[in-house]
Amino acid sequence: MAKSSTPKKRRWYHNLADAYRLTAAAEPWVGWAMLGAFLGSIGIAVAIGFATGHPIYAGFLGGGFGLTFAMLILSWRVRAVSYAQIEGHPGASMAVLDQIKRGWNIEREPVAINPRTQDMVFRMVGRPGVVLISEGPASRVKRLLKDEERRITRVVPNVPVHLVQTGREEGQVPLTKLQSKVRKLPKKLTAEEVSTVAHRLRSLSTNKLPIPKGIDPLRARPDRKSARGR
Repeated sequence: MAKSSTPKKRRWYHNLADAYRLTAAAEPWVGWAMLGAFLGSIGIAVAIGFATGHPIYAGFLGGGFGLTFAMLILSWRVRAVSYAQIEGHPGASMAVLDQIKRGWNIEREPVAINPRTQDMVFRMVGRPGVVLISEGPASRVKRLLKDEERRITRVVPNVPVHLVQTGREEGQVPLTKLQSKVRKLPKKLTAEEVSTVAHRLRSLSTNKLPIPKGIDPLRARPDRKSARGR
């Protein structure tokens, strides 16, 4: 009898194991940190339990907290390792921003691109206004950002425009801090205004710079599941 070709269903612990292997390969100390958090929580809980007369109950409670702390450490490090692996690849910033879709209208393709250098600018619209995120060296992307900012202000002149450069140069934002950078921008628009602004800016799509032959930022962008450690 022929074996079924249906792929085996992945369980949550398979994803957990993959996340740990990915992180431990780059940062071998993460396993010891997780173990220390787990045992340390149990030790503290048992000590408190002896003082209160319930060491066994406290030990189980400490184990639950220990597992939680261990998972927090893994989640923190797997994200950093994943971002480090995709940093520098075209579309890496979009792989990060895709995780904060709620409340944002995000253009999945670059709204501006330098055909020669492949520097890109992505656009998202949210309650802070319009946010332009660039990929590329600071010396080159500044003009791309400014040109796109001018195009936007002609369409929505009273809407704030924020310019964010991703990268490791001075004044740029690393991928690991991009989400927090965007989330901390002051809110200026209502949800209805966000929808209106996003609709108006779609008119710019007919004037976008063409993507050069051989470059497909959507295909070039790393798998977002890898960025989440799954």
